[in-house]
Amino acid sequence: MNAARNARGFSLLELAIVLAIIGFLLGGLLPTISSQVEQQRRSETAVRLKEINDALQGYAIINGYLPCPTTTTDPANANYGLADATCSANPAAEGYLPWRTLGVSQTDPWGLQRATSGAAWTGYWRYRVDRNFANSGTPITLSTGFNAGDKLSIVDNSATAITPAPAGCLAASPTAECPIVIVFSTGPNVTADGQNASFETGGTPGIYQSDIPSSTFDDIMIWISRPQLFNRMVSAGKLP
Repeated sequence: MNAARNARGFSLLELAIVLAIIGFLLGGLLPTISSQVEQQRRSETAVRLKEINDALQGYAIINGYLPCPTTTTDPANANYGLADATCSANPAAEGYLPWRTLGVSQTDPWGLQRATSGAAWTGYWRYRVDRNFANSGTPITLSTGFNAGDKLSIVDNSATAITPAPAGCLAASPTAECPIVIVFSTGPNVTADGQNASFETGGTPGIYQSDIPSSTFDDIMIWISRPQLFNRMVSAGKLP
């Protein structure tokens, strides 16, 4: 009799208790796992942005100028991922990183996403370049200055300037050094946040945002200054 009782297995109550315990344990582990995945993706983003930085400066060394953004997001288009032949005449134009031209990753670690079927894909690297440094007809020289319409600056989450104010970044005899290239990931929410969502308003120069993630900001950005690019090109024997 005892053997038969022992062989019948768990009762429904016992099984329910075991499942409740497993659910409780999994519920406690999921936030930790999610946090670890998020941190891994952020770390991978930093690695990819370093590769993009190197590729952009390498491109300038090889060609004498930086690539224009790509504005093609249709995978069926032959120019998908390739730099546009000329940069937009609109000084507020922001495009996407020409990843095929540079030979780097197409997207950040969060990949392409879209809100609904048929909507535009998001998740591409955002890219902005000063047009004076992306003119194939006029290679970069030590006298190349900033384009009046492209002057860029970067602030933190408190709107405190990280890079010099654009007013000092003149085409001739600048007193400050604005970024000439900006690249950023739109992060987990695949949406440009903060100043990056409205970087050019009221005719003012482009103001972008870069800082630690918060509940309202999760973009991850790098930029290249004129001295950084000149240093690399001088070291490679491409300048002066």
